[in-house]
Amino acid sequence: MEEIVRARGHEHVTARHASTLELTADDYLTPAGDCILGIEADRTPADFDPAFVDACRDADATVSLELAVDGLTRTVRGRGHPDLDCTNDRSLVCRTSDYVDDRTVMVGADRAAGDLDRELVTALADGGSLTATLRVE
Repeated sequence: MEEIVRARGHEHVTARHASTLELTADDYLTPAGDCILGIEADRTPADFDPAFVDACRDADATVSLELAVDGLTRTVRGRGHPDLDCTNDRSLVCRTSDYVDDRTVMVGADRAAGDLDRELVTALADGGSLTATLRVE
């Protein structure tokens, strides 16, 4: 089961945050947004299929996020959580911790923004188009 989100990079993408990564539907990014990888996301958790959200609520579920930009592909893996409600209509967040709020789509992620390949980050900082594929198993 999967959900696809399309976004674009921005000159202020630095991807330095140590515990999260984020995509936002906002059309701007300030230098303080060091976890944000893409802006103008065409979908948010509130748009996800209820069956996908239900599958993510399984604590034993494996959730992955494949990030593809300019021919580069990287995958972040984590897990589901019973408290995920995926109702936020502005942004989605993957977390290395177990913290859950309405933006959270994955906990226990094996990497955060700061752990991503710098080549991918540079492509996003150059405004590259991002396709983010969330999968749950």
